[in-house]
Amino acid sequence: MITTFTRSLKYVIVIAVLTVLTQNLSYAGGFPIRPGRLILSPSVTYFFADKQWDSTGVKKSFPDNGKFTSISISLYAEYGISRRFSAVALVPYVINEFKQTNYDQKYSGLTDAETGLKYYLANINYVYYFSLQATAITPMYKNPTNGGPLLGYGTEGAELKLSFAGSGTLFDRSYYFNIDNGVRQYFGTAGPLQYRYNGTFGLTLDRQFKEQISASFGGFYSISTDKNFNDPNPTLTKNFQFSQVSISYGHAFSHQLSLFLTGGQFVIGKNTGDGTSASLAFVYRLGN
Repeated sequence: MITTFTRSLKYVIVIAVLTVLTQNLSYAGGFPIRPGRLILSPSVTYFFADKQWDSTGVKKSFPDNGKFTSISISLYAEYGISRRFSAVALVPYVINEFKQTNYDQKYSGLTDAETGLKYYLANINYVYYFSLQATAITPMYKNPTNGGPLLGYGTEGAELKLSFAGSGTLFDRSYYFNIDNGVRQYFGTAGPLQYRYNGTFGLTLDRQFKEQISASFGGFYSISTDKNFNDPNPTLTKNFQFSQVSISYGHAFSHQLSLFLTGGQFVIGKNTGDGTSASLAFVYRLGN
């Protein structure tokens, strides 16, 4: 039997997967990497929601003490091909669980893999950089046809993302910033078309550049001709929007290895869950 809670959480899945796996990758934004260098970043993220925003932006609890949790395990990679080009890839795996009174559903699997090519358009005095990234979205799963749990839209897609990054000195400390704006189109029935944005500002805490903190603000705006949120056979919602803030702490063990701890909170939304997340990511820099 499909419960009210299961129907209401169909859109939380796409939020958990798309948000926590992409918005904390500020170190992989508009800054170029050297030819022959490989960046690897394994990460794990915990996502939790027990409230939701409806289509008018009103927040309320899920029915019957409902809760949604997701553990996302991902691997991000970027390889410098030349001074202008780099290849990027992201492979995520999720463990999702729905709970409410007298109901518990848990499932897991690979979600949408992302592979792309990044081109560094220009720089200003080798301090500020502009890049354009083209990404292909490929589902690593097959959605069931019997109304079972879903891991994504189940269709291919593509994204174009423009990034602007830079660095400097503020109060005798080094800082960096990264701004991303992307447009993503899924090719299945009724899209959706999504606008994704994120801005990050980071500041070093010591002169050895080993400790840093950063703050980010970002979100999604997704539109589609499919505006049905109560289909008895639940599918991922294609019309939603939200904004999120996050704080991150970074520690560099060496030039090759860094650690990032991040906490995030959704602050406003429509047709989405009120999500809280925490993530741990390592960044390995290999090669030149």
